[in-house]
Amino acid sequence: MKCTLAALAVSLAITGAQAQPAGMEMKGMQMDNAPSAQTQTSHKGSGTVQKVDPAKGTVTIAHGPVPSLKWPAMTMTFDVQDRTALANVHPGAVVQFEFVQQASHYTITSIR
Repeated sequence: MKCTLAALAVSLAITGAQAQPAGMEMKGMQMDNAPSAQTQTSHKGSGTVQKVDPAKGTVTIAHGPVPSLKWPAMTMTFDVQDRTALANVHPGAVVQFEFVQQASHYTITSIR
């Protein structure tokens, strides 16, 4: 009887190991590549406003380096999440801003 129980235990251990390969814990794993709203990383930058386009909801900023993305200083156009924020932004203004990546665009979530 001891041999039968031992054989059963070994059999169950082998079957369990085959059902889920080692290192493949999938519980809680996000299965798509799109960042969820909860996992989006916010980045911070500062720079000088070059152009504001309220109709398109964009602002062009000559910004300094963004360490969280390993970006050098550059000038780029950002989408703006809240177009009403553009009412207080004008060319030549020095601004601090926060932004997130949404698909292939970078969207400002806060600008002051």
